[in-house]
Amino acid sequence: MRHRARSRKLGRTSAHRKAMYRNMVTSLLELERIETTDAKAKEVRRIAERMITLGKRGGLHARRRALRVIRSREVASKVFEELADRYRERPGGYTRVLKLGVRKGDAAAVSIVELVDGTVGGTPVKEPAVDKKKAETKKAVSKKKSESKKKASAAKATSKKTESKKSSAAKTASRKKTTKKAAAAKAASKKKAAKKTTKKK
Repeated sequence: MRHRARSRKLGRTSAHRKAMYRNMVTSLLELERIETTDAKAKEVRRIAERMITLGKRGGLHARRRALRVIRSREVASKVFEELADRYRERPGGYTRVLKLGVRKGDAAAVSIVELVDGTVGGTPVKEPAVDKKKAETKKAVSKKKSESKKKASAAKATSKKTESKKSSAAKTASRKKTTKKAAAAKAASKKKAAKKTTKKK
């Protein structure tokens, strides 16, 4: 069972997985944008943000810890100088994952991992544009769905109430019938007893 297991194995041995993560983190911090599968992107994002946090912390010990993961000293110096200054006032969330869709061949989910407020090929990375019309339509659809759910729940509640009323009425009617039958049986038994006493006399 995978209780409390946060990391992904990705079908690789631990040595292969660690080497792949190191390569991908180094290339992400150097190029500031890479394209990979969704599962790998989520794992690489954690390690890359940890490296940027070490760069902001500074010091020899933090640099040695970063060099355990980052393969290039030039990339490490970039993390401790350029990226640390860029994200000095940002309390986290240095990367973003943008989903691209499905890859041809194996149908794997593909995503882009990039640094926030970064530059790719000398050009600044822009924030992903949000289509207002799409957002409004999504809100309207969600409202309609919530209203329909509320109506359906109200209809179910009313149907349950009517069913409970019908069942209670049927129960009361059956109880009345049983009480009438019991009273008739008692009266008949009393008559029989009275007849027997009169005959003996």
